[in-house]
Amino acid sequence: MQIVNWIILAIVLLDWVAAIITVFHSPRNIAATWAWLLVLVVIPVFGFILYLFTGRGLGNTKLFRLRTADRIGLKEIIDAQRSTLPRLKRTDTDEITQHRAATVEMFRQLDNAPLIRRNAVEIITDGNDKFARMFADIKAAKHSIHIEYYTFYSDKIGTQLRDLLVQKAQEGVDVRVVYDAFGSHGTTNHWFKPLHDAGGKTIPFVTSRNAVVSFRLNYHDHRKIVVIDGKIGYTGGFNVGDQYLGRAPKFGYWRDTHLRIIGHGVQLLQVRFIMDWNSSVNQADRLAYDLKYFPAPDKEISGTTSMQLVTSGPDSTTEQIKLGYIKLINAARRRVWIQSPYLVPDDAVITALRMAAAAGIDVRIMIPCMPDHPFIYRATQYYANYLHQFGIKVYIYNNGFLHAKTMLVDDDMASVGSANQDFRSYSLNFEVNTFMYDHSIVRQLADIFQSDMEESTELTDKMIDAQGRWLRFKQLFSRLLSPVL
Repeated sequence: MQIVNWIILAIVLLDWVAAIITVFHSPRNIAATWAWLLVLVVIPVFGFILYLFTGRGLGNTKLFRLRTADRIGLKEIIDAQRSTLPRLKRTDTDEITQHRAATVEMFRQLDNAPLIRRNAVEIITDGNDKFARMFADIKAAKHSIHIEYYTFYSDKIGTQLRDLLVQKAQEGVDVRVVYDAFGSHGTTNHWFKPLHDAGGKTIPFVTSRNAVVSFRLNYHDHRKIVVIDGKIGYTGGFNVGDQYLGRAPKFGYWRDTHLRIIGHGVQLLQVRFIMDWNSSVNQADRLAYDLKYFPAPDKEISGTTSMQLVTSGPDSTTEQIKLGYIKLINAARRRVWIQSPYLVPDDAVITALRMAAAAGIDVRIMIPCMPDHPFIYRATQYYANYLHQFGIKVYIYNNGFLHAKTMLVDDDMASVGSANQDFRSYSLNFEVNTFMYDHSIVRQLADIFQSDMEESTELTDKMIDAQGRWLRFKQLFSRLLSPVL
């Protein structure tokens, strides 16, 4: 019996030593370092196995493929804008971007993100509306359909989309799909065979392919991008699956925010898609610049929205979208309204929110009333309680599941995209957000937020005091793990 105890003790000590060496071997932020140490020490052996699969950095080969992907078409987009703008009358939106020049310049420096003017942007908040509009646009496609999703389920709506893509491929349209293998359960190469047989092409995103074999499960392509004929684009929070149309009893109504874009901004989505496609396929299947992927918009100037498309991911340590969130919060003079299904911010974002609230700015955050990931939801509750102490209004959305990732600032700046307010979106996921400068867009998003408030409950001291000890323990424990959730 004593020998068994010594063996167990030796295993635990070896695990602790291995944990310390392993965690400190790779550069990471302090919060993530301590979170992984907690996992490795509290859960011997199993914690180490968990780290092997989810705690290691990207392999050098995948990093090289991601970092060397060319921004095909970007120069041509910028040149087209420059040649068009001198002939146009100055607009209200141009005044906004001049006023917000520091924000615009920050995104240029961080992500080489040009400011693209005169886009027509439609906000979509219902899954049925989103897929109806997108399917109609796909049916009308003449040349190319490029699709990229974190989740592409093989359920009813997923099968409808696949079959529609098969039809378009049979008509001679170029069809390409990038999907995250981890997020798209059931969407296998075999399931896509009808599309392949019709001439369409699909590929799992480079970091999700063979993730189990390479012991790296933690890096996901969380982007949502659809580009049709290079003229119509979709991006935002919706994935492809029945639950996003409110068909899952677990979630009920699904409240999300997505954008339909017409204008040169669509071509920025095309640039991002081609980069992700080229990073994921063999050399022979890579795309080069082609005018058919970057056509001039049908209507020379059809909208009023100026935008910058900002992306981020673990192939960079800059955390461009997170810094964008911080910049918007710090630039606020009147209000900051945020919607996010996950509220697990890091210290920098928390400090920015607290400073804004202390300065008398109207800071509101809306979160869902139910979890889709238990640990993340308990951590969300913890941070909701914490931020409430500093005068930040937290609203709990009760009419189903809130999945929107939006931020609006004052009356002229807004962000809609795939990035949540959590560590994972800041540094572990590959994300895409549209940062927009337009009074009309902000007004629409504010109206949507206020409408959602009617379906929400504001968090109060009384509600926090009523939370039991066991719930508070789960919140505290989940908060400790938040950097690695």
